[in-house]
Amino acid sequence: MMDVKELRQLFPILDQQVNGKPLVYLDSAATSQKPLPVIEAIDNYYRQYNSNVHRGVHTLGTKATDAYEGAREKVRRFIGAASTEEIIFTRGTTTAINLVAASYGRANVREGDEIVITYMEHHSNIIPWQQVAKQTGATLKYIPLQPDGTIRLEDVEQTVTPNTKIVAVMHVSNVLGTINPVKEIAQIAHKNGAVVVVDGAQSTPHMKVNVQDIDCDFYAFSGHKMCGPTGIGVLYGKKRLLEQMEPVEFGGEMIDFVGLYESTWKELPWKFEGGTPIIAGAIGLGAAIDFLEQVGLDHIAEHEHRLAQYALEQLATIEGLTIYGPKERAGLVTFNIEDVHPHDVATVLDAEGIAVRAGHHCAQPLMKWLNVTATARASFYLYNTEEEIDALVSALKKTKEYFSYVF
Repeated sequence: MMDVKELRQLFPILDQQVNGKPLVYLDSAATSQKPLPVIEAIDNYYRQYNSNVHRGVHTLGTKATDAYEGAREKVRRFIGAASTEEIIFTRGTTTAINLVAASYGRANVREGDEIVITYMEHHSNIIPWQQVAKQTGATLKYIPLQPDGTIRLEDVEQTVTPNTKIVAVMHVSNVLGTINPVKEIAQIAHKNGAVVVVDGAQSTPHMKVNVQDIDCDFYAFSGHKMCGPTGIGVLYGKKRLLEQMEPVEFGGEMIDFVGLYESTWKELPWKFEGGTPIIAGAIGLGAAIDFLEQVGLDHIAEHEHRLAQYALEQLATIEGLTIYGPKERAGLVTFNIEDVHPHDVATVLDAEGIAVRAGHHCAQPLMKWLNVTATARASFYLYNTEEEIDALVSALKKTKEYFSYVF
């Protein structure tokens, strides 16, 4: 792996001061920062060959199409899909999951069927399934969590039944850092005849993912959390399932033939990509994949694991600070300071130049399960350092002292 100091030089946004202090960016679980190769790839598209794709035979159109479809091949290779026909570009993880719910879910779930999720899911992997359950009469069931926020496979076995049609689970929790055993969950689901939808928003940027090894039926993730631009995401789906599904958006690009009263659709993957696609976003995502592969996903995972364990050790020295989630986790730490609201914590940290997330993290059912209304979260990525964690710990001690003095 490239030295972290060298890596940081590729992220121009990190070289600044916030409130008179060097920026310490610890909010990559919300969105990652963008390296120069990604910024330059997007800039180059708009400067050199901006054109629509799939439509024109002129030089710029051909170049744009090659770059756009080239990005699809990079995604296919990156997640180990069998074919580019299984890679659908979307606006992000939320859109991808909604596509599965609206198309596959509504067509294949009936009254009396079950949809199984967990308490730790992001709202984008809860609300679409709530809607499918309401519209079809299906039952929404939750896999229980252990006290440390992990899932036992025995509980999955007991929750998933032959009536279960869909199991939707996040690969990595954006609050607890829990890494779920999605491969084993998929085996249990398939044994009962259910399909598996995996929310990969917090896993794809940080670890090697192989969708064929997991054997999930659908896998969704976003570009902006993995050094790519906002507004671009991916839905992976097994070809046989995508072929059965109807589009949910209709218009140009996704059609084969349009008559006065009937129309037919293009083949995969384009039947799910109506309208002018997110061309610059896909090109930027392709550049982000090139960058992450150059750094090395194994190295990134090792680096983040080391940072997370260091953060756990250092934060444990602060009296009155509660940490949520298991000891073995992905690269984030979620916490609360006794008698101090997380928003106040984040405000004081911001005054020290430190960016963390505070709130319910789009996981209100999990907040209820934790018996809190909100938490603060520090999340790490390939450009973070132990010195930044030291700065976080020091600022949290100041925060605690400040509020102890005030009250």
